[in-house]
Amino acid sequence: MAVEVVVGSQVGEIIVGDSEEGTRPTAILPLRELVQLSVYWFGINSIMGGLGVVVQKQIPALVAAPWDGPAIALQSILTMLMAAAIQPTIGMISDHTISRWGRRKPYIAIGATLDVLFLIGIGLSNSYLTLVSFLVLVQFSSNFAQGPFQGYVPDLVPLKQVALASALVGIMQTSGFVLGTIVITYGVTSGEYLLPLLFLGIIELATAIGTILWVREGRAARDRGGRSWRQIARSAWGTDILAEKSFLNLVLSRLMFLAGINMLLGFYILFMERSLGLTTEQEALWIPVTSGTVALLTLISTIPSAKLSDRVGRKPVIYAACAIGALGMAVTAIAPSIQVFVLGVVAIGVASGTFLAVDWALMTDIIPKAASGRYMGISNIAVVAGGPFASVIGGTLLFVFGGDVRSGDGPRAAFAAAIALFLLAAFYLRRVDARPRELRDQELVATA
Repeated sequence: MAVEVVVGSQVGEIIVGDSEEGTRPTAILPLRELVQLSVYWFGINSIMGGLGVVVQKQIPALVAAPWDGPAIALQSILTMLMAAAIQPTIGMISDHTISRWGRRKPYIAIGATLDVLFLIGIGLSNSYLTLVSFLVLVQFSSNFAQGPFQGYVPDLVPLKQVALASALVGIMQTSGFVLGTIVITYGVTSGEYLLPLLFLGIIELATAIGTILWVREGRAARDRGGRSWRQIARSAWGTDILAEKSFLNLVLSRLMFLAGINMLLGFYILFMERSLGLTTEQEALWIPVTSGTVALLTLISTIPSAKLSDRVGRKPVIYAACAIGALGMAVTAIAPSIQVFVLGVVAIGVASGTFLAVDWALMTDIIPKAASGRYMGISNIAVVAGGPFASVIGGTLLFVFGGDVRSGDGPRAAFAAAIALFLLAAFYLRRVDARPRELRDQELVATA
């Protein structure tokens, strides 16, 4: 059943769960299908992990001090705006798409193919303007695919398996990110980024092909109701979403938490260079150690955290992740040596795994299932904006505290700022109603 609501000047629909299209599926999926549902995240995040290193190494090489910090922040703002505009819009369009491939797969195929072309452009870039242009284009193509792809978990996964599916997503995201970081380390030592970026693009394209071939379609496309595609695209941004208070607060909580994690991932190389004084050869060792530590602890903590959330609830587990993340960033901010820094990274890895195991589960619990592409696309703005948001804050602190000499105080200030981000994540989480959407919809119908 669809309940019409008016918020501001626009009319929207709140999908109530007593209709077939608005409910979560009930059929239990075999483990193979759950793994295949999450594999594309591995490919996408391998690209993002590699690009994170490229940004930290190439922009300071192309922009004179002290403007490298603001230059990093500017590219982050531009890439964030592109991702925020594209992902929910294409996700909404895919909710209504009818094609021989289903409603999600055409967009995945187009986005993954364009990713490879734009990564080649990044590898060949030799100026700040060219590099940033291709970074923005990669955000267009990757989010063109991600928006529709994210609809698969709420489309296909039953409530009993959502925590496990969320954990698998977290594992794939983390392992993909680490692979990208390790592969791109070749560019750090050789100064040649084209081949490693092309390799990561091929990995992402291969995972996209696997998704297209082996992931089955879920629910049927939504009825367009006579609307044009332009109207459908615009409806992704209808103000009816303002009625979803829990959803909006969870998006804000997710943004703050991921910005805290990305403060580490976005500035740890500069921390090694400027705060600890490591050489390029030492960096080639400690970059993979850092990313590998985050990955290992994330993988170890993900499945137990998912199981724990089924017993104690989603929110208590995320609160714990916020506390552990704040502690880890405090350690890294004051670390006098690389060894102490890695101790802080251990805590960040545990926090990341704990959060990723539960965050997706909670988000898919509370969104309207019939419009999963739209809502998951909007929710993922927090994912794509986490890095840019951290870069804006961290880049500004590099400028203020680092100055012309690129002092080590800049990265330390950035890490210290991440503590506040984790506290804000816990603050916004307090406002989230964690009950599954189906239960809330039943109460709404009962009182209507």
